[in-house]
Amino acid sequence: MSEIVKRADAPVENTWKLEDLFPNRKAWDQEYEEVKQLAKKAAQFQGKLNSAEAIGDCFKLEDELSLKTERVYVYAHLHHDEDTAEPTYQGLSQKAKKLGVEVSESLSFVTPEILALPDEQLDAFIADPKLSDYKFTLQEMKREKAHVLGKAEEALLAQVGNLAQAPQTIFGMLNNADLKFPKIKDEHGKEVELTHGSYIQFLESPHREVRERAFKAVYDTYAKNKNTIASTLSANVNKNIFYSRVRKYPSVLEMSLYGDNIPKEVYTNLIDTIHESLPLLHRYIKLRKKLLGVDELHMYDLFAPLVDEYKMDITYEDAKKQTKEGLKPLGANYLASLQKGYDERWIDVYENENKRTGAYSWGAYGTHPYVLLNHKNNLNSMFTLAHEMGHALHSYYSDNALKYRDAQYTIFLAEVASTTNEALLMDYLLNKSTDPKEKMYLLTYYADQFRTTVFRQTMFAEFEKIVHERAEQGESLTPQLLSEIYYDLNVKYHGPGMKVDKDIEMEWARIPHFYNSFYVYKYATGFSAATSFSKQILEEGQPAVDRYLGFLKSGGSDYSINILKKAGVDMSSPQPIREAMSVFEEVITEMEKLTEGK
Repeated sequence: MSEIVKRADAPVENTWKLEDLFPNRKAWDQEYEEVKQLAKKAAQFQGKLNSAEAIGDCFKLEDELSLKTERVYVYAHLHHDEDTAEPTYQGLSQKAKKLGVEVSESLSFVTPEILALPDEQLDAFIADPKLSDYKFTLQEMKREKAHVLGKAEEALLAQVGNLAQAPQTIFGMLNNADLKFPKIKDEHGKEVELTHGSYIQFLESPHREVRERAFKAVYDTYAKNKNTIASTLSANVNKNIFYSRVRKYPSVLEMSLYGDNIPKEVYTNLIDTIHESLPLLHRYIKLRKKLLGVDELHMYDLFAPLVDEYKMDITYEDAKKQTKEGLKPLGANYLASLQKGYDERWIDVYENENKRTGAYSWGAYGTHPYVLLNHKNNLNSMFTLAHEMGHALHSYYSDNALKYRDAQYTIFLAEVASTTNEALLMDYLLNKSTDPKEKMYLLTYYADQFRTTVFRQTMFAEFEKIVHERAEQGESLTPQLLSEIYYDLNVKYHGPGMKVDKDIEMEWARIPHFYNSFYVYKYATGFSAATSFSKQILEEGQPAVDRYLGFLKSGGSDYSINILKKAGVDMSSPQPIREAMSVFEEVITEMEKLTEGK
């Protein structure tokens, strides 16, 4: 394990270029003040949103305010994520959050005022050519009408914004800055540091005792903090219930899906279709147990290498090259945009002390996207690069094709673009591989993608559904209840071939996505849609590429389900999930063939 450097010592070429957002702190301060002044201008429209001219001018101001606030917010948070313990950027990100709440407050009258208009007047504005840029916005407002409150209540809810962010903020600080794992012994008996970033590396160790030590150390640490973390998660669930009841939704789940206009059936279909496919996961677990040659397969064996003679050591430079090769089917224009991202420092590459864990793509309209990585020299990190650049280029294409308001695509769509990149990269790697060991290594990785992105995320989605339903029925979310629900799901999903260690009952405590409720199902639906897209691109060529690039350029200009349908994938049926499962079955069959006689 290489030593974790301080942020100040990270080589500049491996860090993102935040100067493209703001050249310096002075420019940020200036825009921050501009937003504060602009927010005051909103009041001039209050009580006057009854003509196309007034609505158009108000929406223009709203766009300017939203974009500038987004820039201010993104810059502060990207800096904060570089070093979460750095007080300057802790302060700046808090300032940016508060500014966001102030802006929401200043504009809180807009929606209720427009929705107070008679339906026929609202329909006339939707049809008015002067408001053509805002047609979809107005249609959306009309759809939201049943869940929007009066002016006073909306203003009050806007003020609650800071409180509403507390559970996620507290968990983030505890998890990223305050929580420290003990040192553990590596395979040589040497004491080594255990961090969020190194944890998965330890789980991928060929030495079982190292995997077990890392696994137990992580969950012992979370278990010691279980009461605090259960309180933050419970607070987050209660916040969701508060909003769903105030806004008159039947449940938190339906409130969470309503924004993207996703039918509840998409969520329940996913869980049901995955339940019917659990025998496939159980078959893979059985194969993994056989390949590892163990009497019992434990939870800490799920990432263990199945091909111990084969090691893929992939530097960041190599990962960039191979990702570009793998994405060749998407055409020259896509590849040029990808190269631009590499060359112009969109990406923050390596882990440093107190850097936010994981990976993401984020940014503000009008500036290129940014990508946070914590790159390790392995196959997983190469796929993470492909995944996050999928997000980044989705934003890049949408932003260049559309005006600000229409460019903001939903998260439901976001996971499709990122995972299509992964599927194409995998196809490229499998096709060029001539070594049976390498092929087995790749197939294992692909099978694990299905396990983690489809099955595991669906299990998370089911956990969220159960937890919210129990809380909605008045039950207290104690650490014991959360652990019991989580453990039982692990038993159900992993099946009889798995020894489900008791420690895993604490895993709910380390999942940051649970603070962005009912989000994770989109990984599973996104993976399924991406499997369908990549299949079409590889089989049909240019017509499918054109449809796909059309999807990337559609941003949020229509409802997510419609955008995908136009591009050739219908997520309102279980079909894409079943297609993904048939690919998973092919992967398992291929692995079984390669292991015959072993």
